[in-house]
Amino acid sequence: ASGQVMIEPGFTLVYDEHKEQTQPSKNSDAEESDETRTLPVLKEGEPLTLLNVDPKQHFTQPPPRFSEATLVKELEEKGIGRPSTYAAILSTIQDRGYAEKKESRFFPTQLGNKVTALLVQSFPDILDVAFTAQMENSLDKVEEGKQEMKDLLHQFYHPFKKELDKASVEMKDLRHEEIPTELHCEKCTKPMVIKWGRNGEFLACTGYPECKNTKEFSRSETGEIIPKVEPKTEEICSVCNSSMVIKRGRFGEFLACSRYPECKNTKPITLGIPCPKKGCDGTLTEKRSKRGVVFYGCTNYSKTACDFVSWDRPVKETCPQCGAKFLLCKENQRGRKLRCASCTYRNTPAEEGEGTEE
Repeated sequence: ASGQVMIEPGFTLVYDEHKEQTQPSKNSDAEESDETRTLPVLKEGEPLTLLNVDPKQHFTQPPPRFSEATLVKELEEKGIGRPSTYAAILSTIQDRGYAEKKESRFFPTQLGNKVTALLVQSFPDILDVAFTAQMENSLDKVEEGKQEMKDLLHQFYHPFKKELDKASVEMKDLRHEEIPTELHCEKCTKPMVIKWGRNGEFLACTGYPECKNTKEFSRSETGEIIPKVEPKTEEICSVCNSSMVIKRGRFGEFLACSRYPECKNTKPITLGIPCPKKGCDGTLTEKRSKRGVVFYGCTNYSKTACDFVSWDRPVKETCPQCGAKFLLCKENQRGRKLRCASCTYRNTPAEEGEGTEE
């Protein structure tokens, strides 16, 4: 409970701000009671009677992930970069695999978290937001002739050289780092270690290069390493007739022969939808660009002149307008939006299930 009583009027004796008289709102009674509420007369040790219990639970919502627009706005507010460098910043964090875009939002990758932690540990001053903003201001002063360029370089380089020499000795080398585990390779019984690759951490056999067995893994809440079982499929390898398993590579999931490395046959995972291009016998599959952005294209994209691509996911639903065998689906916060790639059919989230056309 809370309440307030004016003990000393202070400046209100000569200054009194009157609120505008407006129509009472739904919360006017509550607002008025908050301002004028006083506690009842209470005595120490006085027994109180429980009238009722009103349980309430509140969750603190995390701030939303950055989009391109909100990230540029944050850079502007922090004084980092210039309009001419914003586009380069957005492309660099994706090209180097530090962040990937999902539904127009940036999500840090495992590589991005690792690199950030190492840089902050070795270069705390340079990784400070205030340093970058201050450097931008200093460069502006050099351009205006208010500061000498060589003096600015000396101020920056000498302390940076000490941190750089120290980091070259103490900073971890992720590419060559091997973390031992208690797991053993099921092919040669040698111990497995955790290595770092372009797609993140993975388990590898210490018998490499004689044994090239690798596995993806996850960590439990207690930090225990749990190898992921490669899901087998009904697909049969066209080279050795062995079963094929689903693996993940740089450009997403794909089918690989279970006898790898003896058999290195691979094929993309199809969505079971034939390519709409005339004369093309390929099927549609999920692909991933160099920046990690998911898109959909034909399995014959690199073999023939088929150039069908789509940012929206194809789904097995017949178009009610032209009879096409699939529709393109785009999902957002408002729901699912369907459209046809062959005609003008559209089905907005508000019209879901009505089959309206535009």
